Amino acid sequence: MPPSDIERIAAIDDPYLLLRAATERLNAAQQEVTELARLRRRVIQELHAQGMSYAQIAQAAGLTRGRIHQIRHTGPAPEGAFLGTGTITLATPLKREATNARPVVAMEDVAAAKRLEDLARGFGLSMELEHVPLGGEIDLNRPNLIVICGPKLSPVMGALYETDPVLEWVKDGAWTLRDTRTGTTYRSGSDSDPVRPIDYAYLGRLPRPDGKGNVLVFTGIHPQGTLGVVQLITTEIATLWGQAGDGRFSTVVGVEYDPQTGEPVTAELTSPLYRHEDI
Repeated sequence: MPPSDIERIAAIDDPYLLLRAATERLNAAQQEVTELARLRRRVIQELHAQGMSYAQIAQAAGLTRGRIHQIRHTGPAPEGAFLGTGTITLATPLKREATNARPVVAMEDVAAAKRLEDLARGFGLSMELEHVPLGGEIDLNRPNLIVICGPKLSPVMGALYETDPVLEWVKDGAWTLRDTRTGTTYRSGSDSDPVRPIDYAYLGRLPRPDGKGNVLVFTGIHPQGTLGVVQLITTEIATLWGQAGDGRFSTVVGVEYDPQTGEPVTAELTSPLYRHEDI
C-alpha cells in the first residue's frame, strides 16, 4: 500500500522542506474541505428544489433531519462556483499610458478586481491577480481563470470571443456588441450622439483553446461597463448561477452609470442569457 500524504511528509528529513510540504498540503486540504462543503450544500438545495422534503433527503442519505438543516445553512453558498473553485486567477489588462507610453492598469480595472476579490473571499475562495501584458498574450489553458479584457487589447482574447455562437464584437467606427440571433447592435452611449451615460458589456464563459475547460470572461465596451458587470455579479450571482451554472454561456449587460464618477447606477441583462449547450 502506498504511503499516505501525511506519512510521506513526515518522512522528509529536511525540516524546512517538511514545513513547506506540510503547509502546502494543509492549504490544499482546506480548499478540498471548502469545495466538499459547497458541493454538499448544493446537492441538498437541488434535491429540495426537485420536490423532496428535508426529512426525505435525510432518510435517503442516512443522515438526521437536523444534520441536513445544519448543512443547508453552513458552509459556502453553492453559487460561489459561478466564479470557480479553490484558488481563482483573475487577469486584468495592462494598457499603454498616452503621455509616456508606460504600461498602466486602468483605475476601473483595479476597482473591479478588488470588488471581485472581496466577493470571492465571501464564498470561501481565494484569488490571485495577474495582468494581461501589453500585446495581449495570455495562457488561457488554466483552470479557474477569469479574464477582464476585450479584443482591442488582446488578439488571444479576440480569438476566444470568436468562439461565441451568438454574440460578436464588431468594429464599426467604435467597438459594438452584436447579437447575431436577434440582429440587435449594442453601442455605448459615449460613442453615440447625443452622448448618454450608458455602456454595454460582454459576460460569458467560453471554451479554453485546449478544450479541457472554460474561461469566465467579461469586459465593457468602456470601463464603466466593466464595473457594471462586477455589480451585476455581486448582486445577482445566485440568479446567474441558477441560469448558467458552470456551463458555457454569454449575455450582454446594460449599464447606466453616474457621469461624474463613472460608478454604475444600474446593471442588468439587456440580451437573453444564451446557454451555449442549447444552441
